[in-house]
Amino acid sequence: MKRKKITSLLLGAVMAMNLVACGGGTAETTTAAATEETVTKTEAQSETPTTEADTEPENIGSSVEGQLSITIWDEGQRPGLQQIVDEWSAESGVQATIQVVDWNDYWTLLEAGATGGELPDVFWMHSNVAQKYMENDQLLDLTDLIASSDKIDLANYYEGIVNLYQSDGRQYAVPKDIDTIALWYNKTIFDEMGVAYPDETWTWDDFREAAKKLTNDDHWGFALAPGNNQEGYYNTIYSMGGYVISDDKKKSGMDDPNSIKAVQLFTDMIAEGSCPDLATVSETAPNELLCAGKTAMSINGSWMLAGYRDNEYAAANCDVAVLPYTSTPDDRVSIYNGLGWAAAANTKNPEAAWSLIEYLGSKEAQLKQAELGVTMSAYIGTSDAWVKSVDCFDLNGHMKMLDAKLVFRPYSRDTTIWEDMMIEKLQDAWTGERPVDEVCKEIAEEMNEALAEE
Repeated sequence: MKRKKITSLLLGAVMAMNLVACGGGTAETTTAAATEETVTKTEAQSETPTTEADTEPENIGSSVEGQLSITIWDEGQRPGLQQIVDEWSAESGVQATIQVVDWNDYWTLLEAGATGGELPDVFWMHSNVAQKYMENDQLLDLTDLIASSDKIDLANYYEGIVNLYQSDGRQYAVPKDIDTIALWYNKTIFDEMGVAYPDETWTWDDFREAAKKLTNDDHWGFALAPGNNQEGYYNTIYSMGGYVISDDKKKSGMDDPNSIKAVQLFTDMIAEGSCPDLATVSETAPNELLCAGKTAMSINGSWMLAGYRDNEYAAANCDVAVLPYTSTPDDRVSIYNGLGWAAAANTKNPEAAWSLIEYLGSKEAQLKQAELGVTMSAYIGTSDAWVKSVDCFDLNGHMKMLDAKLVFRPYSRDTTIWEDMMIEKLQDAWTGERPVDEVCKEIAEEMNEALAEE
């Protein structure tokens, strides 16, 4: 019914958007990563001490005198970040240009660089793989540089993000940003259907009932895909008292009754018709459906601002609210994450690479990042400027989630192994082919096996 109607509309109406989680690392239409990273020390690295000459890569990814290569995966953030980098270049005299590589190819590029010496000079690091890159000596050790810096004091950043990029007491990245998850909604559809906008009183039950009322032949009440973990069921799992992975990273919580209940909420909504089926969200991501007026609600991360801001329909019709809670406001949860600015251990220009990272992490640059609407910044107290960066949305929906129960995005040493498996297996629950509890228990079993091998 709706699938037939939306296909032709979306071809011309939907602008390409950034689907990749700044902290989530998961695109709505892809699995958590295209390939499993195999970052390992080479035989020479593990057995033979290296000299300075040994560590100089002879490849196009390395820097030459007076230049640095920077690689990221989000085109929406590039313009603002390049402006900040240009300011540093004007001061330092070092030219630095940002290259954007899509999420899947990004990790393939870094994997190849880690094994063949072609890492960019400066690049983003993510919770999914940070531990492996740190353990295998691929990242420049910033510990002593930070200690002597008058711009970087790690106490000024969110502790969870700082700790993420530590290994054996050493620091390998400076926090770039923090993200929160909020409920984006289409005001026009709410008005047309006579439904009050979501607010801080909404429970997940209220959310489900509103989605039913907002559904008709032209649009769904809500849209979610199996790949929307940080931007979806992870938040609900922890809100309902479940968990994805134990604190010690040794046990899956996907077979916990509350975790199963949280996933069941969304599969029930699919069965009720208020959420599109797997075939639809596989063709058209939930955020794209929101931008085409084909869903009334979508759960999204703060990193999606640029995509929504630059989409004419979204800017005119959409807004942001906090996520619902389960029983009391105390169990309102936002899964959060944060990227880190890292440098290649074998960069030819470590002084310039550190100078750039130091500048990007400074209060001045972090405030500029927020003011330009690039994303929320990791430097505590600067993200109020991010809220003021646009007038088409009330971004306080995201800022208020900083006061909710913050849960760091579930990760382990080899996150992509079990996360890709989870997303794939959840498809059977999304289609109704298998019961949710059966799928979740199977996910937990395989996840436990993967964790045991880490």
